[in-house]
Amino acid sequence: MLITHRHSSKGTDGSTHGPNGVETRTWDRVQQLLAEDGPLTAADLASRLGLTPAAARRHLDLLAEQGAIEERELATAGGRGRGRPARAYVLSEAGHSGMSSDYADVATSALRYLAEHAGADAVNEFARERGAQLERRYAAQLPSTGGDVRARAEALASALNADGFAATIRPTGTGLPVAGVQLCQGHCPVLHVAAEFPVFCDVETEAFSRLLGVGVERRTTLVQGEHVCTTFIPLDTVPFTTSSETNNSDERSNL
Repeated sequence: MLITHRHSSKGTDGSTHGPNGVETRTWDRVQQLLAEDGPLTAADLASRLGLTPAAARRHLDLLAEQGAIEERELATAGGRGRGRPARAYVLSEAGHSGMSSDYADVATSALRYLAEHAGADAVNEFARERGAQLERRYAAQLPSTGGDVRARAEALASALNADGFAATIRPTGTGLPVAGVQLCQGHCPVLHVAAEFPVFCDVETEAFSRLLGVGVERRTTLVQGEHVCTTFIPLDTVPFTTSSETNNSDERSNL
C-alpha cells in the first residue's frame, strides 16, 4: 500500500504550493521504505532510490517539517565511536495515519456501536471470526515446508505485505537462548481499530502461531508507540496455547 501525499508547503515568498508529480511519488516511496525497513538514514534512502544524499535529505527535511516522519536513534553494533551519530528516520503517528484509508474510521465507529448495543463479547466474536477468515486465506499462500519455519515466515510476511502491513523478516540479535527471526510490521491498516480494541492484536498473534506451527511472541506494537510491530518467531518448534486454552486451563485449576 503506497501513501498518497496531499500536503502542500510554503515557498520562500510565502506562497503555498504542493509537490509536483515526481516529488509526490518520491515522498510516497520514502514513506513506504521507512514503514518497511525503518529506521533508515538519508544515505540508506539515497542508495535505494537512486538519489544523491543531498536530494534524499531534502525530501526527508520536507516530510519531517510536515510531521510525516520523525528522527529515531539508530542502533549500531559496537557503537559509532566519535562524531555525530547518523540521523535515522521512521514514520510518525501522522505518517501512519496518512497511509490509512477512511474505512478505518468507519470500522472503528461500527465496532463502538457493536460494543455499545451488543456488548464486548460481540466485538471479541467478530475479531475471532475476522481472524479466522484471514488465517484461512494466508494458510493457502504458505508453502507445505514441513519443519522449515523460516520459509513459512517469509511467505507469511509476503502475504501480509500484500495486505498493506509493510512486513519483513529480520534477524534477531546474537546470544539469545532460542534461535529465531523477527516478523516486523512497519504499518498496520487497522491501527486505530487495534488501539481501541486490542483483541484484534491478540487474535492476529494466535493466528501467526497456528500458521507457523510454533509459539510466537509479540514484543513491540505500533499501538504502544513503537515504530514497528515485532513478533519473535522461534525456528525450533515451541508448543503454544491460545488465550482461550489458557483460560480453560485456569478454570480447571480453580475447580
